[in-house]
Amino acid sequence: MRVGLTGGVASGKSTVAAILASLGAVVIDADRLAREVVEPGTPGLAAVVEEFGPGVLTGDGALDRPALGAVVFADEAARGRLEAILHPLIRARGAEIEAAAPAGALVVHDIPLLAETGQGDRFDAVVVVDVPVETQVERMVKDRGMSREDALARVAAQASREDRLAVATYVVDNTGTREDLRDRVTEVFGSLVSPGS
Repeated sequence: MRVGLTGGVASGKSTVAAILASLGAVVIDADRLAREVVEPGTPGLAAVVEEFGPGVLTGDGALDRPALGAVVFADEAARGRLEAILHPLIRARGAEIEAAAPAGALVVHDIPLLAETGQGDRFDAVVVVDVPVETQVERMVKDRGMSREDALARVAAQASREDRLAVATYVVDNTGTREDLRDRVTEVFGSLVSPGS
């Protein structure tokens, strides 16, 4: 069973991924893979530097994420060029990990931009972690020290809440307590591993 997991920034998707892993799912984290495919010496990093110039590197030759982020979050065309480099590399690496998963495993692809990249139909089911936009903004301001304007810009750079919900097979509301969240994720996990029960 192949499952896509997504949610907007500060929705709690990483927490849901951790709960699914604790229940026995094999979680493939696209954010982690996105870092892996641009480590120093990789073809991914070379392609990013070729596209955006040496200004996106730190002094020791690693990717300067804040510098690159400043370019791509302000420019939709630049973000598209970055995604055209990274997404095929991330998908290929995810496929390798999935191929190595035990037979019969529930394989969860944790993909922040699943709705944006039109990948919903690649999975047997899609789980969307959902919170209101105002909750996302409040969490980024409180937990990440962002300004309200920066938080709103991050939300605006992603698919709308409605677009994410439109691809959902299961919706996990994350406006309650941590216990509420674990209960809902456990319920969804049960449905995924025993369809029709």
